[in-house]
Amino acid sequence: MAEKTIGILTGGGDCPGLNAVIRAVVRKGITAYRYRFRGILKGWKGMMECDWEPLGPEEISGILPKGGTILGTSRTNPFKEEDGGEIVVDNMRRMKLDALVAIGGEDTLGVANKLASMGVPVIGVPKTIDNDLNGTDYTFGFDTAVNIVTEAIDRIHTTAESHNRVMVIEVMGRHSGWIALYAGLAGGADMILIPEQKYTIQEIVSTIRKRHERGKDFSIVVVAEGAQVSAEGKENEYVVSEGGLDEFGHVKLGGIGQLVANAVEEATSYETRVTVLGHLQRGGTPTAFDRVLGTRFGIAAIDLVHAGDFGKMVSLQGNEIVAIPLADAVNQLKIVDQELYDLATVFFG
Repeated sequence: MAEKTIGILTGGGDCPGLNAVIRAVVRKGITAYRYRFRGILKGWKGMMECDWEPLGPEEISGILPKGGTILGTSRTNPFKEEDGGEIVVDNMRRMKLDALVAIGGEDTLGVANKLASMGVPVIGVPKTIDNDLNGTDYTFGFDTAVNIVTEAIDRIHTTAESHNRVMVIEVMGRHSGWIALYAGLAGGADMILIPEQKYTIQEIVSTIRKRHERGKDFSIVVVAEGAQVSAEGKENEYVVSEGGLDEFGHVKLGGIGQLVANAVEEATSYETRVTVLGHLQRGGTPTAFDRVLGTRFGIAAIDLVHAGDFGKMVSLQGNEIVAIPLADAVNQLKIVDQELYDLATVFFG
């Protein structure tokens, strides 16, 4: 039987644990199934341009502890181009690919789902530090991001206490507040603002004042970049760092932390500072949890390829790795539930 050739790509934002997935897919694919592998460079951009390099034992050696992705990534959306889907299908033939493993978040897997509906043999692997993909309890990268943010909160805590300041920490989280909530809880934040909830400046100021009135002269506020805050009963839109949309229609967020800090300082006269963690959250070495989860996902993905069970995404449910339809993974976002947020509010103020 002729050897099969499998393509692997990573799309969207880089994420700790991506290389663990690549390593696992290639390692088991070669040793168990005698597959050949081609690494598609820069995500769907590489699929549109037939840009690839061979992946074998030498290429995956030593990549487990490395952050980012050895294949590069982009936010390219093939379906923004005329006949983009057909171009991908044609390039699958040109690269002689028998199947494709797409590792990414909502956008990357949304493209994979559309391709699957066109008959492309594709398997998805969930990747996002935001942990907002439906159908899986956790995505790799999330644990690393939470640990990085928690460490930052611990460090900021000491300077906040020393200078009697309100410290506002802006973290990633466009539509969901998983990073803000988990890291805020772990770091002992005095208020956590997430996209799933609505806030007014008055509520934020009141919470911080209450804390100071009971003898605490510093506060830590963790705010997700997608949090929405209104003033004097008027609803604000997202605070954006720059205009325009990316290829998947997302505004470029950033700035809510400064808005909250300015409002708090103006209303209370408490000295307030902002720290925007930005890309620190997605960089560097993955945690042990993310390395193991990425490895388990990679093994499961190549097993699905071998079984010919395409149009699926591997997911973690409880402690089991299971396969779910790609359509179920991308049909809605997984947001923070009210019960978990209510738990966090016990520690506000």
